[in-house]
Amino acid sequence: MMTRPSRRELLKSAALGFPAILKGQDRKPPNFVVIFLDDSGWSDFRPFGRPPYPTPNVERLARQGCCFHNFYVTQAVCSASRSSLLSGCYPGRTKVFGAHGPNGRGLDPQFATIGEVLKKRGYSTAVFGKWHIGDQPETRPPARGFDESCGLMYSNDMWEFHPENPERWSKFPLQFWKNGKVTIDRVTKEHQPMLTTWYTEHAADFISRNKRNPFLLYVPHSMPHVPLFASKKFLGKSGKGLYGDVMMEIDWSVGQIMKTLASAGVEDNTFVMMTSDNGPWISYGNHAGKTPFREAKGTGFDGGTRSACIVRYPGRIRPGIISKRTWCTVDVLPTLAELAGAALPSNPIDGGNVWGWIRGEERATNPSRYYPFSTGSTFEGMISSDGRWKLHLPHEYRTLVAAANDGAAGKYRQEKIELSLFDMENDPNEINNVIDRYPDVAARMKTWAEQHRREFYS
Repeated sequence: MMTRPSRRELLKSAALGFPAILKGQDRKPPNFVVIFLDDSGWSDFRPFGRPPYPTPNVERLARQGCCFHNFYVTQAVCSASRSSLLSGCYPGRTKVFGAHGPNGRGLDPQFATIGEVLKKRGYSTAVFGKWHIGDQPETRPPARGFDESCGLMYSNDMWEFHPENPERWSKFPLQFWKNGKVTIDRVTKEHQPMLTTWYTEHAADFISRNKRNPFLLYVPHSMPHVPLFASKKFLGKSGKGLYGDVMMEIDWSVGQIMKTLASAGVEDNTFVMMTSDNGPWISYGNHAGKTPFREAKGTGFDGGTRSACIVRYPGRIRPGIISKRTWCTVDVLPTLAELAGAALPSNPIDGGNVWGWIRGEERATNPSRYYPFSTGSTFEGMISSDGRWKLHLPHEYRTLVAAANDGAAGKYRQEKIELSLFDMENDPNEINNVIDRYPDVAARMKTWAEQHRREFYS
């Protein structure tokens, strides 16, 4: 028997400005589109920053959805970050640290991906873009729950033209894959400008063909990770250099995906999320994005781990607002599973269902106490799930000495931070260590850190 919403539920829903929540057979499972950029800075798109190039499609997405200012990744490096997004697990659990190279094992199949979770629910699934969580037969997309796929198995700089170590990477041809087969044996400088276009075209085609059944579309762009390339239709268009051209093309891609959702008649039943795997790679100067926070990619500071995030879900999430509620990539899998009515994987996961939390329900709480951050295999600390407090354990980190430009890499030096507590509400740039001023907070978070280390790093 189908359960109908009560009159009270209908009136409450109308008062909130949302359509009534459909239950049982009344509700069609939502579609999901996850757009995941590579090395994009927090300030690279309006309305988060004020870049010198236009980003109208992302701005429109923000007006139609919610901008999350306190969204975090677990590690500010490619493979570890992507693994957490797709598995709902911390790097300390999966042991996927840093960025793997060609033929890397990546995410062990014992950890289910969101593709596998939703595929069991009857979803059509696709990934078009940079995979980077496994380059072996059992860890590539077709074996990890994705019906369709195309793109690179790892970063686009892992090739013969690498700016710092071309001898190493020239041993492995950068290949383009489609549905489990290599379709371009050696990606060249002629192919790279087409990556954003190819991913977008495949995404639009997938939406059009799957408009009558629920689908998961994951679009992990290769850009704006260096080396930067833009297609002829965007090269020079920004008037602000190659980085601006690349970001305008990504903005175009967002617009094409949204237009296709609309023309397919499914935009009102589609959850769209856009964010980045980590902050900008600032050593590349004018080929890197911008962040207002401390440090950048490859560190546990917010310049590396805090990513701009937009979620659009008509009728479920209020449009045009800013949320400062804290959540993380590990929460995506359990939250989407909840919305889809899908069972969670049998393996342990670390994220929680934060649907009520990100929707803005007044009484909602975050099921996590904290979110850990790490660099490589080093556990560096945690941020409280209310976003107020951040504890750094003593650790070394890299800081920029001098940036380079036009595709060349700059130089870093190593520094060390002592045990530190930061009040992120009043000091988002992590400057003033207040550990002596708030001993109770510090003691509580140190206890959590010790428990986390024992569970995941012992």
